[in-house]
Amino acid sequence: MGDNELRLGINRYDHVQPLLDGRAGVKGYTIRHEDAPIVSEIFARTFAGDRYDVSELGLTFFLRALDRGDDRFVGIPVFPNRHFRHSSIWVNVDSGIEGPADLVGKTIGELAVYGHDAGIWPKGILSDEHGFRPETNRWLIGGPDWPMHMESWAPLKTPENVDARYAPEGKFLGPMLESGEIDALFSAIVPRCALDKSPRVTTLFADPQAAERDYYRRTGIFPIMHMVVIRREFLRRHPDAARAVFDAFTESADTTLAGYENGRTDHHMDVMVPWVSPLYEANRELLQAGHWKHGMKANRRTIDTFLRYAFEQGITDRRYACEDLFLDELLDT
Repeated sequence: MGDNELRLGINRYDHVQPLLDGRAGVKGYTIRHEDAPIVSEIFARTFAGDRYDVSELGLTFFLRALDRGDDRFVGIPVFPNRHFRHSSIWVNVDSGIEGPADLVGKTIGELAVYGHDAGIWPKGILSDEHGFRPETNRWLIGGPDWPMHMESWAPLKTPENVDARYAPEGKFLGPMLESGEIDALFSAIVPRCALDKSPRVTTLFADPQAAERDYYRRTGIFPIMHMVVIRREFLRRHPDAARAVFDAFTESADTTLAGYENGRTDHHMDVMVPWVSPLYEANRELLQAGHWKHGMKANRRTIDTFLRYAFEQGITDRRYACEDLFLDELLDT
């Protein structure tokens, strides 16, 4: 490995593509990039050894590392994966669940681990706005339609007052939801029964997109799922790398956004999805084109909300602050 080579593990998001194809580079470094069929594989590789110098990592998995004293990494305020999560809750139509208040006492499935990034957000939002209490539920952890085992690098950790256990061997959460073996499902991955429009499955919110837009309008929060971390050992050898990486990701996102902005003039003909332009205009009006800004100034409230949720839900042993996660030199970004 050359001294100026930077090994990067991250998914091929559209806002990262300019960084990968050379339109936006990490100044002074040559990128050696690696992705994976599913992003959790990148997380596992990050913890397994020194495969990456800089990598994408789920917020909750970074917090779990801090809790167990693993300080090999430090955060850079770059947030490659964000998603509203009202649309990530499904229910069985015969469960008696017609709204958030009806979740009390139900059996709920959750993807991969108790307290994955897309599980912490909806639990927190439902708690803040609908009085939801996860400790009133029974939780089954597993894969949606195929096995997902993270025990080797993300052991199941639950607070003492929460009943959470793995789904039975050979059972998957999507079919269990459709059959009524579980009443609801919180998952970043859409189960096959929902994709196939099963009449046995519906979303918790009748119009999830309307609920998400209303949530953003009221709070200004666009939930963050993943962050970027840099290996401290690499940073010791390359003290300029963190700022260079932050600047590169910012330039990359700005380049992609400029492409979407320029695409307004020809109805986004370079995108194969019909009616993208009206959707882009509606999002542009609501989000004010600043929804994907990296850095702390634009994201401190969102990160702090997630940290509060993680502590309240017993995923972390203490209430972390942004200063505990990110490099001091980038806290003013």
